[in-house]
Amino acid sequence: MRPLNEIARDIREDWGTKVNYGAQPYLNAMSRLRNVEENYHHDDGRSIVRYFLANAGTWRGETARKIKLELKTMIL
Repeated sequence: MRPLNEIARDIREDWGTKVNYGAQPYLNAMSRLRNVEENYHHDDGRSIVRYFLANAGTWRGETARKIKLELKTMIL
């Protein structure tokens, strides 16, 4: 599995400046984590990824589908 901070970088590159305001804090947190086992302040990595996915509905396209599937696989 790729590190979360690497995935977050790829999300930013693809989504650009139109990152949903609800997804932004979770994307910021993911950029500080290497895996879902780590914590960011009081939140665990799995929760951060879940919250990101819940707020990333406006991010679409082939890259979005691939990365969302990758993230979903990480939290199972």
